Amino acid sequence: MTGPGDAKVTVVIVNFNAGAVLADCVKSVLDSTIPVKVVLADNASSDDSIANIKNLLGHDPRLTIMENAENLGFAKANNRALPLAEGEYVLLLNPDCVIKPDTLARMISAMSERPDVGMAGCLIRNLDGPEQRGCRRSVPTPWRSLAQVTGLNRIFPGDPRFQSFNQTNAPLPDSPVYIEAISGAFMFVRRKALDDVGPLDEGYFMHCEDLDWCMRFGMNGWKILFVPDAQITHAHGVSSAGRPVRVEWHKSRGMIRFYRKFFRNEYNVFLFYLVIIGVWARFVAKSMLALLRAL
Repeated sequence: MTGPGDAKVTVVIVNFNAGAVLADCVKSVLDSTIPVKVVLADNASSDDSIANIKNLLGHDPRLTIMENAENLGFAKANNRALPLAEGEYVLLLNPDCVIKPDTLARMISAMSERPDVGMAGCLIRNLDGPEQRGCRRSVPTPWRSLAQVTGLNRIFPGDPRFQSFNQTNAPLPDSPVYIEAISGAFMFVRRKALDDVGPLDEGYFMHCEDLDWCMRFGMNGWKILFVPDAQITHAHGVSSAGRPVRVEWHKSRGMIRFYRKFFRNEYNVFLFYLVIIGVWARFVAKSMLALLRAL
């Protein structure tokens, strides 16, 4: 077994009540074919996920556990863990993901051949096999979001003006391709690029901080890569399953922050605020649906 000082990649995992899947996630990383270090940042979980990890893997010197006194959110918890990272690459990984033994090696191979790439994502599959929505995407500009919410992308499927920002239904490429944005469930980052761009924006509690990072990487001249031959599975939403309204609230706030930060001066005022209204209308609809399901 290699020690943490030999790590080529540091994997940062933020946990909040992920339950039993957390152990599967950490174990899959430790089973990688290359030397790794794992920094597990726990956001004051109330379940037994951390106790289980300590019991199963606490003896492994490659694992460092940070126990935060409160739920700091995704961005802040990751940022607190990043100073502990070692190696040339850092992976931000969701706790309900399971990687393959060669996933990290494949990512390093793709990145090392392209020094202009600062961040890369892999093929993320649902537990039943299909590619997960949001795995590869264009930046969801206000116009693209409006086209998707209103259904214009389905009414005019061949018109590039109304295309969805999600590329899940597009054919998988045969080799790595440049892309505008990847999923926050798996963000493989070159350490040099991270030092250049800076950490995640802590103004986001959860959701949209990944899109923000993708935008900032691009603005700093770093390209983003999608690597189709590196695959993982993602259970999606395990930590947030018991708080659907709270999750939708943070998602809506995050999207509005994202729009204001990057697009406020690029759009007609009427269109911009129409999108903002649409975001909150979506929040109300999703929240009511969640409450009805709970009842």
